[in-house]
Amino acid sequence: MTLPLSSGDPARSEAPQPFFFPGSAGPLFCLLQAPPEGTAPRGALLYLPPFAEEANRSRRMAVLQARRLAARGWAVLLLDPYGTGDSSGGFHEARWEIWQADVEAAAAWLTTRWPGIAVSLWGLRLGALLAAEVAGRHPARFARLLLWQPVLRGDQFMSQFLRLRIAAAMAAGEKESGEALRGRLAAGETLEVAGYELAPPLVAAIESRRFDTLLPALSDCRIDWLEVTSAEGEPAPAPASQRLLEALPDDTAGRVNCRAVAGAPFWTIQEITLAPALLDATDARFE
Repeated sequence: MTLPLSSGDPARSEAPQPFFFPGSAGPLFCLLQAPPEGTAPRGALLYLPPFAEEANRSRRMAVLQARRLAARGWAVLLLDPYGTGDSSGGFHEARWEIWQADVEAAAAWLTTRWPGIAVSLWGLRLGALLAAEVAGRHPARFARLLLWQPVLRGDQFMSQFLRLRIAAAMAAGEKESGEALRGRLAAGETLEVAGYELAPPLVAAIESRRFDTLLPALSDCRIDWLEVTSAEGEPAPAPASQRLLEALPDDTAGRVNCRAVAGAPFWTIQEITLAPALLDATDARFE
C-alpha cells in the first residue's frame, strides 16, 4: 500500500516493497522502504508497532515517516510481529518471546541485505518497550533507539487495555471488573478484548515489563525519545516520563534525548490522524 507524503513535503523515495520472510514461529509480513535507487543507506531502522488496534490506527504515520526517512537516505523496515497485522498466526498465539525473536530475525535480515549496516530500533508505544528490551539483550548490536510515546509500565498498560472490555460490558448492561478478568486470565482462560483474543502468557509477560528496569542495559545506545501532547501551552513530556528521566543517573541521562511536540494521540483515534510535528521532529534527529 502506498500512501502520499504529507502536504508540502518535497521528499521522495522508492515505492515500498512488501514481502514475507521466515520468523521463528511462521512467515512475517514486512514493508521495506529503501532509499532512492543507487543510494547506499546511511543506516537502517526497524519499526516495531504498538499493541492491538493501536497498530492499525498508527499505520499511516509509520508509513509516512518511513518514506520521509528513506528519502533522507535511511532504509526502513516495517515489521508485523507474529500473530499481528498480515503476519502468520492468530493474535491468541502471540507471545512476547516470539516477538523478541521476530525483531532479532528482522534485524539480521537487514544486515544480510546490507552487510555492515548499523541497525537502529524504532518503536511506538508497546513497540518501544519491546525495542528497549531487545536492544538491552544485545547491547552492541543496535546503534540507537527511536522511541515514540513509549509505554513505561506493562502492568498499567494492560489495565488500561482490559478497561476496554469492562466498558463494552457496561454498555451492554453487564458488569465486569478488572479483578475478575485477571482471575480468569490467571486460571488460564483466553479473553476477548476489543476484538482481540488475549492469551494469559502474553498478558503476564507484558505486565512484568518496566521501562526503568531496561534502561541500565542500554549503556551503549543513543536514545531519541519523542512524545506527543495535546495539552495547552509549551509541549512537555508526560509527568511519568519526566519523573523517570529525572531519576536517571547522569551517565544514562546524557544519552537520552527527550522532547515533546504538539499533536493528537493518533494511536487512540479511530479516524486516520496525523501528527506532523512528530514527523518533523523525527526527521530532525536523522538529518
